[in-house]
Parts: sequence; structure tokens; C-alpha cells
Amino acid sequence: MTATELKPILVFDSGIGGLTVLREARVLMPERHFIYIADDAGFPYGGWEEEALRAHVIALFGRLLAEHDPEICVIACNTAFTLVGADLRAAFPQMTFVGTVPAIKPAAERTRSGLVSVLATPGTVKRAYTRDLIQSFASQCHVRLVGSENLAKMAEAYIRGEKLDDAEVLAEITPCFIEMDGRKTDIVVLACTHYPFLANLFRKLAPWPVDWLDPAEAIARRARSLVPLPDGFEPLNGEDPAIFTSGNPDFSTRRLMQGFGLTVMSNVTTPEQTAASETIG
Repeated sequence: MTATELKPILVFDSGIGGLTVLREARVLMPERHFIYIADDAGFPYGGWEEEALRAHVIALFGRLLAEHDPEICVIACNTAFTLVGADLRAAFPQMTFVGTVPAIKPAAERTRSGLVSVLATPGTVKRAYTRDLIQSFASQCHVRLVGSENLAKMAEAYIRGEKLDDAEVLAEITPCFIEMDGRKTDIVVLACTHYPFLANLFRKLAPWPVDWLDPAEAIARRARSLVPLPDGFEPLNGEDPAIFTSGNPDFSTRRLMQGFGLTVMSNVTTPEQTAASETIG
């Protein structure tokens, strides 16, 4: 079976954080092509009102599914999936969605001190979904939720080659580290797919060593379990497409995409852009 006979895997994120998931998924699904969608026109999602973001993502996926007909969709964004995951599955029951949620369950299973922090966006921190995960899987732990306003943007800048100020990064992660009754935080859940890009910097700046829990591999394993593996397949040739909803990624972003084996393609029109053009017309 040739690669062209297999449907692609769609990987979606608000920006470039989903590349951490794409990297792992490619290792486990070498027979598949991938389509990377960055909704940079809507980035960052943390500033959206929930209902507006829900409507935006559902409308955008209506277009994406019609245009690309993927095998499955990987939502490589905690903020989006914890808000819209159930709505996407209800709106598109014929499609399989693999979501990204804070890795609270494995953190609770691994911690020795019982002190776990979840480093996330403000949107993920305030979701009932996140608190339900804590109640279900980590009720015996002390879980601190840390919502960072700035780290996703910092990660985007860092991966594009910009230098970050160590003190500013440290200020974002310091609330994750607590001491209680002689115990210390020993696991920090990276509950935003952007954050693993900063993991080495986190390790350097952290006041003491912790396990920085990156869910990318687990997400990729889940996707692999849902995608049938053909008996035989030909090696893939060429790069996979990356689509930015802004239609105008800068040079450093395009170069980054090339480094991940992606070619930036023409943009997808966002629902807001369509509505504006219809109003003007």
C-alpha cells in the first residue's frame, strides 16, 4: 500500500506547540503523511471568551475536515481540547479526535512526595475538565495549578531563535515549586504543548530537580492505537504541509517548519474572515 492510498493525520494547535506532538507521532506512524494546522490567527487562545473560542474552533474544523478528509485529528492543545473536545466529537461524529489533556493521572502515579504542580495556560487552569481530572486521579496528592499568561508566547519566540530573559522565565515557573512538611514538589506537568520546547531552560533555572512531565509521547501512542497499520507500505517521500490560518507566517517560522520537514502552504480562511468578507460583499 502506498502512502497516497492512506489518509493523512491532521495535527492541530493554536500555534507551533503541536510540533512536539507531531515529532513523536511521526516516529510511531512512519507510513502516514501529516497535515499540521496552526491557528496562529487565533493565537493565543487564553485571551478568548469561552463561547467565542468554542464557536471559532468548531467552524474551523468544519472547513478542515471538508478540505483534508484526515484519518484522525490530533488536538495538540490543552486549552482547545479541554474546552471544545466534547463539542467537536458531537459536531463531527464520523471523525476520531485524539485530545490533549493535562497529564495529571500519570503524575499522581509517579510522585513520591505527593506534591504535584500543573503548569498550564490560564484557560486550562480554570477548566472544570482539569479539576475533574484532579478529583478523579489525584485526590490523594496536593496539586497546585499554575496558570502562566506568558510562557506560550515565550516558547514560540524561543523556538524561533529569540533569546529569553532567564529572570522572566523563572518568574513564570517559580510558583510550581512548593515545600510542605519537609516535602518538595517532585513533578511538574507541562500542560501546554508549547512548554516542552523550554524544558531544558526550565531544568537549568529550577530551584531543585523535578520530573517535567511531557505528554507528547503518550498522545502519539494513543493516536497510533487508533490508526490501522497496513501489512505493507512504501517509504514516504517529500515534506508534509503546514497551514497557518493567518496566511502570513514570518521567515523564522517558515524556516522552523522546514526543519520539521514541513512546507508552509496557502492559508485556510478562518470563519471570522469569511463572515467579514460576506458582510463587505
